[in-house]
Amino acid sequence: MIKPRTPPGVMELLPPDQIAFQRMLDVIRRNYERFGFLPVETPVMELSDVLLTKSGGETERQVYFVQSTGALSKAAEGQGEGLPELALRFDLTVPLARYVAEHEHDLAFPFRRYQMQRVYRGERAQRGRFREFYQCDIDVIGKDSLSVRFDAEIPAVIYSVFSELDIGAFTIQMNNRKLMRGFFEAQGVADGELQALVLREVDKLDKRGEDYVRETLTGEGFGLSTEAVDRIMAFVNVRSTSRADALAQLDALGDGNDSLSEGVAELREVLELVHAMGVPETHYALNFSIARGLDYYTGTVYETTLNDYPQIGSICSGGRYENLAGHYTKSKLPGVGISIGLTRLFWQLREAGLLRTATGSTVQVLVTQMEAAHLPHCLAVANDLRRGGFNTEVVMEAGKLARQFKYADRGGVRFVIVLGEDEIANGTVTVKDLRREDQFTISRHELVSALRVELAQAEVLQGKQA
Repeated sequence: MIKPRTPPGVMELLPPDQIAFQRMLDVIRRNYERFGFLPVETPVMELSDVLLTKSGGETERQVYFVQSTGALSKAAEGQGEGLPELALRFDLTVPLARYVAEHEHDLAFPFRRYQMQRVYRGERAQRGRFREFYQCDIDVIGKDSLSVRFDAEIPAVIYSVFSELDIGAFTIQMNNRKLMRGFFEAQGVADGELQALVLREVDKLDKRGEDYVRETLTGEGFGLSTEAVDRIMAFVNVRSTSRADALAQLDALGDGNDSLSEGVAELREVLELVHAMGVPETHYALNFSIARGLDYYTGTVYETTLNDYPQIGSICSGGRYENLAGHYTKSKLPGVGISIGLTRLFWQLREAGLLRTATGSTVQVLVTQMEAAHLPHCLAVANDLRRGGFNTEVVMEAGKLARQFKYADRGGVRFVIVLGEDEIANGTVTVKDLRREDQFTISRHELVSALRVELAQAEVLQGKQA
């Protein structure tokens, strides 16, 4: 006998948690579509030379390569040269770049895409670090140019998603890489490599603390003066408390050099349009310490955090980039986007006790069977319910009602239909509501409308309790 076990680094759920996870996926998908994003799926496998075009050694060490048994046998015989090598995607951005470059002439720009699929990374197996996980991405891709106005739409999407997910108060923190670059140039940190190193350290501020960052920047390898570090630390500690405060913080920076001025102008426009889109100012703020992907993002950047659980870290992040598919096409394809790492987020919420595990089932109604001769009648009732929009299961083997009720209760099914001799003779059914612990008898042709009323009343009650 082989012991059944899952490989390390994967999340496998029992049905109640899987239902909760699926509902989160549904909420994210629904909100992405509300903002006009179109669904895209790419293969789990890509040609490795395409997938790893822009990647360095560290990424390559985390990639799962795929080789068929046929290819392996040919390679063993010395016939494997020239065979295409496949690899599992490690994110959704590189496949998107390939997709847009390949289908460029078939797409309408700006191209608004959402993608919700699993990705694979050879992470070291540990709590909360997954080798297989869901990413839920949106991107707006432009042709030659893309207005900064699209940057302002992203916080509106984030607000819509996490408001409906209802996992706690959150703040969408924003910055601009041009603004950061301009500020550091004004402090004498103009060299590209040194600036990247400083930004990398600044990005650790919330995780490692101010003392660590200050000591690193004044230490060997950076050689920044105490005065320059003081100005840098004051800058990266800026956190706005309201929309008016955010605009005042931008005004305080002045015009400065071209990069700083451009970054300030872009953030000011983003703030104005985020307000116009109805995002409450309690849900967004400036945070000048956010840098995000140093070699990738070029303008607005975002990180979203739960106010009461900062230790969870960013639950949604992304930003603006200038050329998505430069390795695959000569066309310039700028864009802006975000990603929600749903598997890790779900795991963190569950660990923190913030997740509302599903108490119900995807099955809404269970039709019981008291005698084998009643089965045709039970199936006919189930058909009526399904046509009426109810997810319905039929007990296919007659048995004791108590056992069937217990089965429904353990499975989280709310309504149980009893169809005995009297009900069949009278054209009625008895409905047992396990949640309210009551029952009623009603004619078959009124059953669907009666259950709709019951569900509507429950929704109103839940709304009042909320």
